Amino acid sequence: MNTEERKIKCVVWDLDNTLWDGVLLEDDDVSLRDGVTDIIGTLDSRGILQSVASKNDHGAAMARLSAFGLDGYFLYPQIGWNPKSASVDTIIKQINIGAEAVAFVDDQPYEREEVAFSLPDVLCIDAADIRGISGMPEMNPRFVTDDSKIRRQMYQADIERNRIEEDFTGPKDEFLASLNMVLTISEAQEEDLRRAEELTVRTHQLNTTGDTYSYDELNRLRQSDRHLLLIAGLADKHGTYGKIGLSLVECDEEVWRIRLLLMSCRVMSRGVGMVMINHIRNEARKQGVRLLAEFVPTDRNRMMYMTYKFTHFAENGKRGERLVLENDLTRTQKFPEYLTVNLV
Repeated sequence: MNTEERKIKCVVWDLDNTLWDGVLLEDDDVSLRDGVTDIIGTLDSRGILQSVASKNDHGAAMARLSAFGLDGYFLYPQIGWNPKSASVDTIIKQINIGAEAVAFVDDQPYEREEVAFSLPDVLCIDAADIRGISGMPEMNPRFVTDDSKIRRQMYQADIERNRIEEDFTGPKDEFLASLNMVLTISEAQEEDLRRAEELTVRTHQLNTTGDTYSYDELNRLRQSDRHLLLIAGLADKHGTYGKIGLSLVECDEEVWRIRLLLMSCRVMSRGVGMVMINHIRNEARKQGVRLLAEFVPTDRNRMMYMTYKFTHFAENGKRGERLVLENDLTRTQKFPEYLTVNLV
């Protein structure tokens, strides 16, 4: 993947002689490398998540990060004696992103090569090049949106939600109801378009076609009489999830076609994809039109195919590599009781 295509979503840092000078187990009076605090803050402000993969004593390393005021920046830190590749893979799975969206920074050639061998899609960076990290094209998203600026805090809220869910002993719907979730679905406005473009570029798993759209393309579609561009936001008692869903519907006189439907992986278990589809189904029913959807199968988006199936779509042919699905609009489906839906 070339540098123009790759966009890093998470940077995983080694600690000894990478984030700080010295080896903590040999001398607990280590000092941060020049410029590290600024680099970490810059990446965070762009919405790039960060974590740690270090062979170290967990308690001592976290204490030093806390003393430096940096511990709050790192999600799912992996500090112990596992191979670095195993630690990086754990972080990838916990954050739920693709390996191609991860960079690993380490001073040791052996560690970088070990990660590169086991996880060839991860971008490995020599700690000697640390000063140039924030200037790399892969580290510079096209837009920094309002959601980008608080992405780490949103993930930290997710960690707290997941912790509470693990301790919850009642039915799933009862837990979801306890969150007091509010889903807002509205036609995208101009101020939503930067986030809308970001969603098409960043979202791969819960994405029905994998199509990406630029800001200008989305703006034209937003203003088109033949298209409906919907954006969804989610919030609960723990805070906002941000704008988490996007749908593009092509609206002809007799047929509507869902050209794109995507959801952030952070809301995979909240059922909001089905709610967005059912909103579109309700609108199509009101207009008296058929409702079709396009779907491009990949090894990562089967969940979206099942979402279509659960909302009464069935296969009705192919267009090249795309499956064409048609909805049975005679079958109605209520929004779930655990969720408040605002249609704006």
